[in-house]
Amino acid sequence: MARKKGMGIFKKILLLLLAVFVIMQFSRIDKTNPKVEKAKDFISLTNPPADIEKMIRSACYDCHSHETEYPWYSNIAPVSWIIGNHIEEGREYLNFSLWADYSEDKANHKLHECEEEVEEGHMPISSYTWTHGDADLSDEQREELAEWFEDQMTGPDKGHDH
Repeated sequence: MARKKGMGIFKKILLLLLAVFVIMQFSRIDKTNPKVEKAKDFISLTNPPADIEKMIRSACYDCHSHETEYPWYSNIAPVSWIIGNHIEEGREYLNFSLWADYSEDKANHKLHECEEEVEEGHMPISSYTWTHGDADLSDEQREELAEWFEDQMTGPDKGHDH
């Protein structure tokens, strides 16, 4: 008898969890990308070599531009909420689609941070590379991309820490 009662509670808990999961699906993230103005875009302005452009687009642009390509699982809460938060924070911190809006000092600072984050393996984040294999850069690619970011710095502080 106790076993039957235990199964009844288990079923009720399972149904409750299922109901919560279904209700969560009604809270969708906004997946509308703002309009991209090519005249402000980092790649348009810097015209990197094809291999560098490919690395930047695959490893950076989904979270750090207005050209986010949302995967199918971005439709499932609570994963969608995590992805939406990552993109919002990523764009706030660095937005390649608004590169022309950065002052020279700010752009140099961002380039220096890009160089460090890529070189030290902090970017792209591992939770992104798990599902985006083309963003999982080799050590050689990291070095090449970091050097390219450094080479884009301008002015008297080029190559110095900020």
